[in-house]
Formats: sequence, C-alpha cells, structure tokens
Amino acid sequence: MQIVYATYPWAFETPGGGEIQLLKYEQYLLNAGADVVRHDPWRGDLDKADIFHFFSCMGGSVHLCNYAKARGIPLVISASLWLTEETKHLYPIAEIAAQLSLADAIVTNGDVESDRISTILGLSRERFHTVRNACDPWFGEPVDPGLFRSAFEVDGPFVLNVGNIEPRKNQLALIRAAKQAGKPLILFGHIRDAEYGEACLAEAGPNVRHLGALDHDSPLLRSAYAACEVFCLPSTLETPGLAALEASAAGARLVVTGEGSTREYFGDHALYVDSDDVEGIAVALIKAVESPPSEQLRRHVNKNFTWNRAVEPLLELYHRLAAAR
Repeated sequence: MQIVYATYPWAFETPGGGEIQLLKYEQYLLNAGADVVRHDPWRGDLDKADIFHFFSCMGGSVHLCNYAKARGIPLVISASLWLTEETKHLYPIAEIAAQLSLADAIVTNGDVESDRISTILGLSRERFHTVRNACDPWFGEPVDPGLFRSAFEVDGPFVLNVGNIEPRKNQLALIRAAKQAGKPLILFGHIRDAEYGEACLAEAGPNVRHLGALDHDSPLLRSAYAACEVFCLPSTLETPGLAALEASAAGARLVVTGEGSTREYFGDHALYVDSDDVEGIAVALIKAVESPPSEQLRRHVNKNFTWNRAVEPLLELYHRLAAAR
C-alpha cells in the first residue's frame, strides 16, 4: 500500500505545527514499515497511489484534492481547522466545505474539532477521525537547561513562547501580559505575518527577546523548554499546539488557550486563558510561577501523546480505506 502525502506549495516557507505533523507522520509511519512518499508533480506519482493524504484547507487546495478524487484514489484530508459560528466568516468557507466534502476521511486532532467542523459545514460526523497530536519521545528525556542559557546568554527566570509570529498565535497580547506580570519573555518562531511581527517588536520592551526560529530537532529547543519558568501559548485557538505538548513533556508549567481541543489533551494539569484577556493571561503567568511544576502533566503527555502511538490509528484508517477501494 502506497500512501502519497501532499500539502499546499508554500507550506514549508515558514513551517509550523501542521508541517511538523506531516513530517512526523511520515517519519513514524516509515519506521513502522509503511510506504509513504511525498507528492511530486514533476514525477507523476499517482498511478501507484493507494491513499492520497492532503494536509491543510488552505485556499486553492480543493483543486488537487479534486484531481486525486477523480483518479479514484481514496482521499484523506487533515483539516487542522478550528471553526466557530463567530469566526467562520474569516475563512473561504464555501471552498473549505467543497474540499472536505470530497474526502473519504477527514482527520482532526480532537473530538471537539470534529464536532465543530461537522456541525458548521453540515458534513457527516462519521467521516471524521481523531488522530491525536503528539511529540517525539526525546522531549521527555533529561536535558541540561544550561545549553540554551549559554547559547543565547539568558540569565534568570523567563516565560517562553514557541510558534510562528502571527495573529493566531497572539504574541502581542502575551507581550503585554508579560509586561503586566513583570516577567521576562522569550519568543521563538518565524515571522509569518510581517505587519504583525513589526507590531510585536514595537510593543516589546527590554524584557522581551525574539530569538528567531530554532530547528525542531535542535537540542537547544529541548533545553529552552527545560529552562523556562513557564511556557505560555495564549493563541486564539490550538489543537492543541505541538509546542505545548513538547514543553509539557519536558516538565514546563503550562499556560494555554482554552479555545480549541486543549482540554482534551491537558485536562486539569494546565492553566487556561482567553486569548483576548491580557490581564487574565498576566494573572495566569503569576499563578503558574507560584505553583510547582506538574509531574502529573509531564507523565501524562509522555505516556499518551507520542508520535509512534499517534500513527497507529492513522495506519489502521489507511488500511480500511485501501481495502474498501
């Protein structure tokens, strides 16, 4: 069974969680002996495809999905999408509905994500399949916090945020909240939205540092998670955010948005905030720092949310679709 992976053309210009998810599915499925290849339009690789798995609902994606479907190949789409009645107008909703209606299976990161998309787009809930987000096992292994501190000349406690600099990740509100809380803040991530990045840098004072982007497999990233006083991801939504899982696996205290599927992953082990409540985020940062790190959260994430476990139901789904072809 050959599984072909594809996404929109500029996805890896500023890779984020969705792109890491694609690469980790590929890596761990290959480790399990599956035949996964990346779609190459110059090669013509659909003749041997038993499954076509497309990642994202970015505008324009419907056309390639429609072509694969017309070739009679079972189509899987990873939605990576959080819809509400209040925010659906922000998306090309008709095109997204058309794209997802083509899918034989729609993969989401959480049950509540499936419920929302199904209801708002009027798609059968039976077509949705939850495959949990995850992290590599080495994020749970001991690492020296001094590696990060030495490499970037960081002294003292700090709040950490890892994510592309863009409105959805809500770093601007976090910068303001860190100021209110009196906490130094370190940001890692590509500037995906130039105008928003400029606004963040303009708001940032001497206690805020943007250190660019780190390679996902870098030991410095693991060390930064281990070194931080608290990890904060106050996004407008998360499902649930790979960085939040990685930081939790490393033992960091966690402050995270309540919008999305975060509670399905972290339960009572995290502090949840509203993305538009700067004061609430500041209060949560202070409360998190005053609490001991949650060993229960660290064990919970390392036990339940690793990529080798995550790909098991995905591979089962592929086999079912291929057998029904």
